[in-house]
Amino acid sequence: MLTHLDEHGRARMVDVGEKPETHRVAIARGEVWMAPETMATIREGSLPKGDVLAAARIAGIMAAKRTPELIPLCHPLPLTRVLVDFALREPDEAHPLPWVEITAQVETVARTGVEMEALTAVTVAALTIYDMAKAMDRRMRLTNIRLIEKHGGKSGDLVLEP
Repeated sequence: MLTHLDEHGRARMVDVGEKPETHRVAIARGEVWMAPETMATIREGSLPKGDVLAAARIAGIMAAKRTPELIPLCHPLPLTRVLVDFALREPDEAHPLPWVEITAQVETVARTGVEMEALTAVTVAALTIYDMAKAMDRRMRLTNIRLIEKHGGKSGDLVLEP
C-alpha cells in the first residue's frame, strides 16, 4: 500500500501522530564528475566565484532544512544535525574522470525519518558545485545520488553501503 494515498487514491500527508519520537539518522551520497582542470581549480580554491566546497556545504545544509518546502507531503522536522562533507577523488576503474564525492548526514529526534533531507542536501550541494564551476566545465555530471544508510524508527537500521 502506498502510504501517501488515501483509500480513494488521493494524495495525503502520512499521519505519524501515533508513532513514538526516536533518534533518526540518514546518510546519503552523490558524485559530481568533472574535467581534471576543473578538479585542480576546485582543489586550489582558485575558481573566480569563490570557495566552491564552502558554498556547496552551506547550500546542502540549507537545503536539508528546507526539504518540506521542496518535496510534496514531506513532514517538517526539527533537524538536530546536518553534516555535508566532500572527498576529492581521482579517476579509477569505475570513474573515468576525477569526481567530488558528497556525503550528507542528517539527524533528528522525531516520528519520521530524514532520508529525504539527506538526499536533498546531497543534491543541492552537487547543484551548487555545478553552478559555480559550469563556466569552466559544462561537461560535469551529477550522478549516483543515493541513500547509503538510515537508522532509527520502527523499521530499524538499513545499511546499503559500508
